[in-house]
Amino acid sequence: MIKKYMEEALKEANKAYKIGEIPIGCVIVRNNRIISKTHNLKEKKHSSLCHAEILGIKKISKKLKRWRLYDCEMYVTMQPCPMCASAIKQSRIGKVYYGVKNENNKISKMIFDSNDNNEQVEVVSGILEDECKKIVQKFFENKRK
Repeated sequence: MIKKYMEEALKEANKAYKIGEIPIGCVIVRNNRIISKTHNLKEKKHSSLCHAEILGIKKISKKLKRWRLYDCEMYVTMQPCPMCASAIKQSRIGKVYYGVKNENNKISKMIFDSNDNNEQVEVVSGILEDECKKIVQKFFENKRK
């Protein structure tokens, strides 16, 4: 199931890629059902807050009519940035799976691992890592042309 959900996140990343957004996709699952699928929309929405993870949390919270998402899992193609890691932690998502590591991001691990409020997020990395890495590399190679 993990691979299946990450494949769905990659489909979302492809949607972002096609509209000129950094290709990051996010899927949030509850009870083995996808409840939220999102991708980056920073450029389209003209907002630095429109990361795939933030949009996913907003979408599922609205659907479930609650902000505590302890029974949900997030699948995201790239390691969440510090802003998104904080939002994930605040929303109480229990587990995050991501594809490719963001080498510029050392802070997210500290956020996820910190023990404030006894809430820790379980993180699993490297899910479909090659596929997740390829789409990001392709995006930035095309930007540099």
